[in-house]
Amino acid sequence: MSYRIFLAGASGVIGRRLTPLLHSAGHYVCGSTRSQANADLLRSLGADPVVVDVFDASALSRAVARARPDVVIHQLTDLPKDLNPREMGAAIVRTARIRGEGTRNLVRAAIAAGARRLVAQSIAWAYAPGAEPHAETDPLDTGAEGESGVNVQGLIALEYLTLKSPPLEGIVLRYGQLYGPGTISDQPSNSTSVHVDAAAYAALLATDHGRPGIYNIAQSNRSVAVGKARAELGWTSDFRLPA
Repeated sequence: MSYRIFLAGASGVIGRRLTPLLHSAGHYVCGSTRSQANADLLRSLGADPVVVDVFDASALSRAVARARPDVVIHQLTDLPKDLNPREMGAAIVRTARIRGEGTRNLVRAAIAAGARRLVAQSIAWAYAPGAEPHAETDPLDTGAEGESGVNVQGLIALEYLTLKSPPLEGIVLRYGQLYGPGTISDQPSNSTSVHVDAAAYAALLATDHGRPGIYNIAQSNRSVAVGKARAELGWTSDFRLPA
C-alpha cells in the first residue's frame, strides 16, 4: 500500500538514504529541510521539498497540512557533520531542544493534519547501567549528568511525545551509532552500531509494520537486544541500498 509521508529532516544523514527508499516503495514523500540549498537535492531523491523550521510552529503546521500525510517520520537532529568534539556541546543542546520543543510542534501538526502514525529517531546507547543486553523496556539513564544528561532529557521528551500523543500510533526507533555513506566512518565505531542504510530501512518498515512502541535498531551485539525489530518489523541489519 502506498502512503503520503511527511519526512522531517529529509536532508539529514538518514533522510538522504530514506527518501529514495520511500519513493521506490511507491510512497509520496514531502521532505522538509531548513535550507533552500537542499531543495534541489531532495527533489532529485524523489521528494517534494518544503523549507521549514521545526521551531516555527505555524509554518510547520501549514506545511504538514499541505502534505496531508498518513505517516510523519521524524529524523531531525542538529549535529555537526564531522561530529567535531569542540562543537558537540552546543550541538547536543540544540538537538535536545529539537527533541523536546520541535517534537511537540511536529506532533501537533501531525494530529491536526490527520496523520495516523509517527515514526521518530532515538538512540540505543542511552540506557541506564544494568544487566545487558538492554531490552526496550529497560529505563534510560535519567541519572546522567552534564552533556549526557541534556541528551537523555531530550530523548525522554521525544519518546514521551511520540508514544503518548493519541490518536497517533507512535513508533520510536532507537538507533545504534551510525556508519556508512554520509557519516564519519565507513566501519562500525563500537559494539552498538548500525549502518545508515539499515537505519533508513527500519524507518521504511515502520510506516506500516509493528505495533506502537520502542524498537532497538542495531547490529547484533552484547549491549542491546534487537530481536523485537526483527520479529515485529521484519528488519535486518544487513540491508544496503544499491551502490
